[in-house]
Amino acid sequence: MHKSEKERVIAELTERLRVSQTLIVADYRGLTVSEIDGLRGELLAHGARFAVVKNTLTRRAAEAAGADAVLALLEGPTAIAFLESDGDPVAVAKALSEAVKTTRILVIRGGVLDGKTISAEDVDNLAKLPPTDVLRAQLAGALAAPLATVVGLFNAPLRDLVGVLEARIEQLKAGGEAVEATIPPAVEPNAHEHKDDAEPEAVAEAEAEPEPETPSDEAQEDGNGN
Repeated sequence: MHKSEKERVIAELTERLRVSQTLIVADYRGLTVSEIDGLRGELLAHGARFAVVKNTLTRRAAEAAGADAVLALLEGPTAIAFLESDGDPVAVAKALSEAVKTTRILVIRGGVLDGKTISAEDVDNLAKLPPTDVLRAQLAGALAAPLATVVGLFNAPLRDLVGVLEARIEQLKAGGEAVEATIPPAVEPNAHEHKDDAEPEAVAEAEAEPEPETPSDEAQEDGNGN
């Protein structure tokens, strides 16, 4: 390879290493040309470019790009799968892991995922994840669940308060007592400004109301919520 060609390759690799947030490094030693071409075509379909370059050139490019994580992986014949911005890292990891199983030659060394260094084990775990669209659906479900829980926590105290007040009102009605003062302004739809102050006082008043001395059977049933 002429010097000018080497400089062109180094410049191209340097730029890829600078802009690629996700890449996977593998040892391709022993793979045939047809196997490399087949793997390159499959990875391209998932948004990754599979580059096979001499370590001397890759090392110079990695040094120029400040890609220390890649430098640590340059031992022996090296191939790098560079993911494009719209590439699918899970699909790429699956394709490489499948190539490891079928060829029994390809060896994954590690890489970079969203700018963070990952090991060969991490790549293997990435390959075991569900497809990207399934992951997105699972993420949406995980985000929705806490919201529903929060809504339930906010609604539950209000429902409980209304239930206590209604039960007490029915009990007082059955005993022939006046109930006008039992209903706090807070239960009125347009009385939001008095809600925080009125509810605790109304509950305390309801709890302090003495039970009728000789309640009828009907009053006892109403008081128990039956």
